[in-house]
Amino acid sequence: MDWCRRNGLSGVLCSLSLLCVLLDIQLDGVLGATHVEIEHHLEMGRKLLAAGQLAEALSHYHSAVEGDSKNYLTYYKRAAVFLAMGKSKSALPDLTRAIQLKPDFLAARLQRGNILLKQGNTQEAREDFKAVLQRSPDHEEAQNQLMKAHELEELQEEAHAAHHQGDYSTTINVLERVIEISPWDPESRELRAECFIRMGDPQKAIQDLTPTVRLRNDNRAAFLKLSLLHYSLGEHHDSLNHIRECLKLDQDDKECFSHYKQVKKLSKQLDSAEELIQEDRSEAIEKYQSVMKTEPSVVHYTNLAKERICFCLVKIKLAHEAIDICSEAHQRSPRNAKILRDRAEAFILNQDYEKAVEDYQEAREFDSESSDIREGLERAQKLLKLSRKRDYYKILGVSRNANKQEIIKAYRKLAQQWHPDNFQSETEKKEAEKKFIDIASAKEVLTDPEMRQKFDAGEDPLDPENQQGGAGGGHQSWPFNFNPFESGGNFHFKFQYN
Repeated sequence: MDWCRRNGLSGVLCSLSLLCVLLDIQLDGVLGATHVEIEHHLEMGRKLLAAGQLAEALSHYHSAVEGDSKNYLTYYKRAAVFLAMGKSKSALPDLTRAIQLKPDFLAARLQRGNILLKQGNTQEAREDFKAVLQRSPDHEEAQNQLMKAHELEELQEEAHAAHHQGDYSTTINVLERVIEISPWDPESRELRAECFIRMGDPQKAIQDLTPTVRLRNDNRAAFLKLSLLHYSLGEHHDSLNHIRECLKLDQDDKECFSHYKQVKKLSKQLDSAEELIQEDRSEAIEKYQSVMKTEPSVVHYTNLAKERICFCLVKIKLAHEAIDICSEAHQRSPRNAKILRDRAEAFILNQDYEKAVEDYQEAREFDSESSDIREGLERAQKLLKLSRKRDYYKILGVSRNANKQEIIKAYRKLAQQWHPDNFQSETEKKEAEKKFIDIASAKEVLTDPEMRQKFDAGEDPLDPENQQGGAGGGHQSWPFNFNPFESGGNFHFKFQYN
């Protein structure tokens, strides 16, 4: 109560004040750290830092700073951990606090100057280097860094002058040295990215803009620009990821939200189309047609849509339609090996093997590592070679995707037409016999799944050269090794069409 009277307090106010004092004493006992405990945290931090366990080291330095907020070394050591973790922004306040506690702490001054220089803050960096040189005039590193700060300032002025004049090539060349000195300066990277965009090199612009989202706080403008650049290149997933990051910073950002709606719609259509292709569903064609309507102005999406429609048409064996759309896609992307591969397959469906070989050879020039292209070329070459001997599809006059019923129907018609009994002269009869054997052979191969698969792969299952041991003497083979026309003498029989 004497304490209350001395401080002019009475009654309730006196009781509350005493309670606060007691709480402060208790909290000091809980939160306060002894010298031994602080030293323990500093020692553990040093060991963990040396072992590369940065997160654990940082935790101990946090405890050391909380235990003794007046020790400049604890701030400096924690700044060293932040720098080792690549968090220069977090290191700066600790270095500044260390300098405030000990103005003649040259190591902290030099370290802060180096960070400021890398961030492109030439004026503040110069002040730190000069402060070091005032106390240590022969400090070599401080001298060199001060010269770099002067050089950086001159280069920055030169780059902005060239940019103002529209000389983007010179601006890029000057900024290369600027960024070498100050790699943590977002402004220089953003300026160079703008120059790359002006010069039609969006990929390099993306490379420069990507680190700026970390170098500058709340860099929604960079996220939006990155999303737009990826979108223009046809990279819809990357575009969607960046625009979402913009909205995480501010969900009410109108520009980001407007672009987000467009990217999300297009990306959903593209993903859905690819899923349909994986499921072998022809609806993928309609979905890709929708993609071209959703985004008609970006050439990459139109090219992609036509490429994938080409692929789908080949897959469902619509040869003529596939050749048309694949040819259009090829004109748009002449060096696209996938389009050439798919058109080659369409030509095979159309039994135009020479063109198929040409497309596969051209595709191989653009993608020499693809096993699909290598194997496709080998198959097309075999089919071309076979077609110059006998092509069972052409013999029956059916397409390569004809079903069994269509094959048998064509066979019956031709077999009836070319049956030898229909001809009188010996010459006509021999010609009919030859055609009749070819027709029957074609029917036998194309109605047998295994033999048809071999033929489609470029191998004639009835070719004597492919028979075991090479037997057959080189004449045309009759199915089941039976040729009624080689039995000798005159013959007459009723042919059963089945």
